[in-house]
Amino acid sequence: MIAEVFIDIPAGPVDRPFDYLIPEALKSSVIPGMRVTVPFGRTKRLGFVTALKETSELPKLKKIDQVIDPIPVLTDELLDLGRWLADAALCLTVSAYQVMLPAVMKANYTKTVDLKNQEQLSEKYPSLVPLFSSGKSADWDELVAHHPADLRQIRLAINEDILTVNPQVHNQAKAKKIMAASAEASKEELAAAAASCDGRSGRQKEALQFFIDNNAGERFPVTDLIKNHHLTRQSLSTLAQKGLLKIETVEQLRDPYSGSVEQKTKPLPLTDEQAKAIRPIIRSVESSQDQIFLCHGVTGSGKTEIYLQAIERVIELGKQAIVLVPEISLTPQMVHRFKARFGDEVAVMHSALSRGEKYDEWRKIREGKVNVAVGARSAVFAPFENLGLIIIDEEHETSYKQEDNPRYHARDVAIRRGKINGCPVVLGSATPSLESYARAKKKVYTLLTLKERFNHHPMPPVKVIDMREEMRDGNHSMFSKELFEKITDRLNKHEQTVLFLNRRGYSTFVMCRSCGTVIKCPHCDISLTYHRANHMLKCHYCGFEMRSPDTCPACGSDSMRYFGSGTQKVEAELNRLLPEARVIRMDVDTTRQKGGHEKLLRQFGGHQADILLGTQMIAKGLDFPEVTLVGVLAADSMLHLPDFRASEKTFQLLTQVSGRAGRHELPGEVIIQSYTPEHYAIIDAAGHDYERFFSQEMQIRHRHGYPPFYYLALINVTHPEAAVAADAAGRIASILKKNLSSAAQILGPVVPSIARIKDRYRFQCMVKYKREPELIPLLGKIERHFQETGKDSLQLSIDMNPVALM
Repeated sequence: MIAEVFIDIPAGPVDRPFDYLIPEALKSSVIPGMRVTVPFGRTKRLGFVTALKETSELPKLKKIDQVIDPIPVLTDELLDLGRWLADAALCLTVSAYQVMLPAVMKANYTKTVDLKNQEQLSEKYPSLVPLFSSGKSADWDELVAHHPADLRQIRLAINEDILTVNPQVHNQAKAKKIMAASAEASKEELAAAAASCDGRSGRQKEALQFFIDNNAGERFPVTDLIKNHHLTRQSLSTLAQKGLLKIETVEQLRDPYSGSVEQKTKPLPLTDEQAKAIRPIIRSVESSQDQIFLCHGVTGSGKTEIYLQAIERVIELGKQAIVLVPEISLTPQMVHRFKARFGDEVAVMHSALSRGEKYDEWRKIREGKVNVAVGARSAVFAPFENLGLIIIDEEHETSYKQEDNPRYHARDVAIRRGKINGCPVVLGSATPSLESYARAKKKVYTLLTLKERFNHHPMPPVKVIDMREEMRDGNHSMFSKELFEKITDRLNKHEQTVLFLNRRGYSTFVMCRSCGTVIKCPHCDISLTYHRANHMLKCHYCGFEMRSPDTCPACGSDSMRYFGSGTQKVEAELNRLLPEARVIRMDVDTTRQKGGHEKLLRQFGGHQADILLGTQMIAKGLDFPEVTLVGVLAADSMLHLPDFRASEKTFQLLTQVSGRAGRHELPGEVIIQSYTPEHYAIIDAAGHDYERFFSQEMQIRHRHGYPPFYYLALINVTHPEAAVAADAAGRIASILKKNLSSAAQILGPVVPSIARIKDRYRFQCMVKYKREPELIPLLGKIERHFQETGKDSLQLSIDMNPVALM
């Protein structure tokens, strides 16, 4: 038998299957979807087996070395999906397979230098003998790090066959092992042994009594018995030696949520609107139809309950479900809801878990131990064998699009998997993307509408404050008079406030008032953000940081001033103006540590703070009964970005953050502060009027030829020299113009709004098209050509239907 293997090297020339002979000993264990190690050139590499066959066109084949996995890590469906993704997202097939697996399953490549001839080494290279004193082998990386002076001689010895280089492939994914104790004898024998214990063996008697009371063939972790049941390691060992207990090493799945859910919840009675919305989803699940539903429900309309009850039906039918939630709103609250309803049926996958925890959650899915996967973007690849439903909550979120290779959109992958598995896909949002809503209007998706909150509470009244008027009245603070009064009022009533500002740091930029110099990142074309905590300036693109200067680096004056406001500055201002208020700040800087997000939300939920101040991570999914005031400090921060989706993103964010107020018994209200209060995105968000916003924005998109009326392809070219990047972008634009139909619009090359990132100059070309069957094959050719000729560090990336243009 012969296996077709995709080699784990993300490079164009090797992006095809290679034939390998399956040794007799491995014939029964090599199955498509498994990872194997194979000799490739002079090294060993990891590879994915994608097919088996009986003959090969090549006369001489190398053999597979070893099989890494006990069961295939990729199902037949995922193997096909990987090939589709490679074509659709213009990426390498092996990159498509890699993105489907937890990061810990990437191979770890090392090399050892092995000693072949001791006599010749002693004779010719005596200085190298001490390097091999501890054995016949030395680690190559260790030699490079600690013995750089000997490398020339080591290479000579390798050329003369005195030493050999041996490549190693290690699987990083390791199961967690623990010591566990269980009863080896019957209850009667344990009782007899306990009765015969004398006064000196009281600890053994305690241990025996524990296993008499809990003997159901269960294994107990030894550390747990010592810590929580006060047994001793010595008494357990002694009883094991007597044959009464058995102590063994067993595998333990890391469960990040063990013990976090105390009480299971029951399905809630549905409102008429909810019942009407769930019926077609259930019908589609029961009849295995790959329908796409767009569930458009106002914030607080009970979309999550619809998801939970639909999943319940899926599980009853013996099928499985995937629920995607944006990383930012994968809050403990959301996870808790699914865990409380389905218990151990749920695996959770998101970035706050450790590598080992992610691997174990993935294994639960692969081994069929769970029926529901809740996770961020990559959970769309959950290796279920019998999918019955895929749900994408907050479907408008741009984080569902992967920004680096492979540039897939989770919605497209979900729809593809729905087709393959004959299962419905539910897209849910209070502010659907224009593309999805337009498809629902055209009956490509089925529209389900929820216009009322599930508890029939009204949407909170929203007031827009014109900050220009505030400035004219002499108020230069970041809080309008009305917002400040309302915050004070909430403090007196012991109610809670959420303040939203989509900008972290203390100040947006630092400028010299004498000469106008703005301090920029030396590697990117962007101003540095001031972070007050350690008086540092940071680049939010490449991570560069430096001490904030006291004098201007250009003119030497001491007129350095901080402009703009980030969350740190607002926090400092709140502490100054309202010293009695307890403030929690929630942004990337305060939630870096594991569990940071959860800890802060738990404090706020337990009313240990009066004000929650944060960036967009507080805009979604939070549900606190005491929150009666939401303040948006700068509604325009995203409105004037050079991106055709700026108005849409502003409308979505304002609607989402407004939805945090008055979700329970206490009525809520929202204050939006803006310098452009007449903009339709702000007016429509304040009026909770999606339909009106949709029709206005669609007219603008139609006029300028943007999605959903056209598809886009964005080609990015970067190089350390601006002229090289510009020349390559120009050549690409002319190739596109020559080979595409006259209906396609080719724009550029242009310099994007951030011209340089990480010392690389950037140029972009964009294709706008409706139907262009030649486009993807042509872009594939362009990409391959530039990969082969791109030895001079030219980098090309192609993004189909991009969500970020900057």
